Amino acid sequence: MNKPKVIVIAGPTASGKTSLSIELAKRINGEIISSDSMQIYKDMTIGTAKPTTEEMDGIKHYLIDFVSPDKRYSVAEFKKDAENAIEDILKKGKIPIVVGGTGLYIDTLIYGIEYPEIDFDENYRNELMRIADSEDGLEKLYEEAKSIDEDAVKKISPNDKKRITRILEIYKATGKTKTELEKLSRENDVKYDYKVFAINMDREKLYERINLRVDLMIEQGLVEEVEKLVKKYKDFPTAMQGLGYKEVVEFFEDKLTQDEMIDKIKQESRRYAKRQLTWFRKNKDIIWIDGLEEKEKNIELIINKAEL
Repeated sequence: MNKPKVIVIAGPTASGKTSLSIELAKRINGEIISSDSMQIYKDMTIGTAKPTTEEMDGIKHYLIDFVSPDKRYSVAEFKKDAENAIEDILKKGKIPIVVGGTGLYIDTLIYGIEYPEIDFDENYRNELMRIADSEDGLEKLYEEAKSIDEDAVKKISPNDKKRITRILEIYKATGKTKTELEKLSRENDVKYDYKVFAINMDREKLYERINLRVDLMIEQGLVEEVEKLVKKYKDFPTAMQGLGYKEVVEFFEDKLTQDEMIDKIKQESRRYAKRQLTWFRKNKDIIWIDGLEEKEKNIELIINKAEL
């Protein structure tokens, strides 16, 4: 029995995933599931580059704007919610299109990775957070995580507090590394026939687009958006670690001038794009798309390669 087809469009930030996926959805009678770990949050719109209602152009989107920024949201929750959305779309006789740049989310789906229900130690988590917020503390935790699970650490930034502490928490709770748990779960059967595409782009052009996007975010009111978030929510365990948000908070705390803040967001966004491309290149089954090619040609390529 043939498994239902699910299209995946991955790629780095600012590479044109949103626009391409919406046009594709119109052509193939599809609906879109976001696999972006920041677009899940409510009230975080400008800094996460959520598609507007106009941009969606009547195409239904799932897993956008539904988690409060003061709540944690795990990869396991994403997998469950994404598979529920896939089922909903298939029941309508439509084609699911998973779109986003969060490699961990995408891998969880396409490789069928299962994260066991882990009973995390809240006291240990609080202690990790205390260390991470101390001087040189995050660097020490990064090195500790590296000594435990070097493969997992290779995939993340030394500044990614959320994922560094998660590596340590998983090891303490299970006695196994995150990488070991993923390898074990990859032996499971995958529910769907995932056809995975990723957008590539000349690096200079991509960096130019990233810089322009950051300037546009500032014009659209990113600073004001963060100001409202800080007033509305007391605690941001994960959300405020998001790219663009933590730099604005540093600006509020007088750690950066406005120009330094903007430059840092651009620099960190470029670094993030580089890490995203490195992540996706590890998947030998990905079909690469030239982001500078005409959109219509890329849509035809996807339709042909996925045999839709």
